[in-house]
Amino acid sequence: MCRRWLILGCLLVLSFTSKAGDTRIASLRGSWKFALGFKNEWIKPEYNDADWDEVFVPKNWEDQGFYGYDGYACYRKKVVIKDFPEDRDLILSLGRIDDCDEVYFNGKLVGFSGTFPPDFSTAYNVYRKYVIPSEYVNIGRYNTIVVKVYDGEREGGIVDGDIALFLGEQKPPFEINLSGMWQFKVGDKADYKKPTFDDSRWNKLYVPKYWEEQGYKDYDGFAWYRKTFVASEGLANDRVVIVLGKIDDQDEVYLNGTYIGTPKTLISMDAGTRYNQLRVYYIDGSLLIPNKENTLAVRVYDSGGGGGIYEGPVGIMKQKAFVQFWRNKK
Repeated sequence: MCRRWLILGCLLVLSFTSKAGDTRIASLRGSWKFALGFKNEWIKPEYNDADWDEVFVPKNWEDQGFYGYDGYACYRKKVVIKDFPEDRDLILSLGRIDDCDEVYFNGKLVGFSGTFPPDFSTAYNVYRKYVIPSEYVNIGRYNTIVVKVYDGEREGGIVDGDIALFLGEQKPPFEINLSGMWQFKVGDKADYKKPTFDDSRWNKLYVPKYWEEQGYKDYDGFAWYRKTFVASEGLANDRVVIVLGKIDDQDEVYLNGTYIGTPKTLISMDAGTRYNQLRVYYIDGSLLIPNKENTLAVRVYDSGGGGGIYEGPVGIMKQKAFVQFWRNKK
């Protein structure tokens, strides 16, 4: 079969949310290990933080003895998760953090808000909710949460909110989970869709999450996301669905340089509702290169307000499994 043959790539309007539900897995309110400054070794789950100070979360660090301190600091917390369904991710709720943060779960970066110096951008008013993929979780054993924080002035730290782990919504059985860090660049060039394009100097952005919450405050216009992944032979020999969550406002999608997006469908929709449509693209698996790197490039245009791939789910799976998943949800 010709690799460039493409089944109709279309937009499917479905209801799905990755927001935290009512099921609380564990409360994280209370005592956390705390140290001023930051070292990369502190991210490691096995790091010994026995001699660190302890602070109460949520509460600013100035009111806990660190009066007048502005700069970097680190929080660490261990929690045992007994069990949860395999078809769910966890949602880590960290409330409001002043000013910006990076969050690691068992040593893996799961998201960030704002940007650290020298390109400092505060996100003090953003309520933090980070998706923890189920494959990152140690069932029945300790899990380590590390929060790197930078405060530019006044109060700092994890200052308020519901600090807890929640059970996420049911997710499709993806063979390839696309949540996580993507390459990202504002602007618009046709070369960005090419799989041979070198994006190593681009910034990294967490997907799904608004780009305004990750250092691109008030940016409206074109931007590109790029992600590489390895596909199995089984996936490449079947019909495939690529789910890219919700995108604000419009998008074009390219797989290994081949256009699979449906901007005409989006353009025909009311401008006020396009951002709220789940992007689902049906393709033939022959567009995938088995057992080698594949490149997904997403061109996004935001006309105002929030922008980017802002809500999940995002991933790749076989069409039969996808259809069955939605039948079971009815």
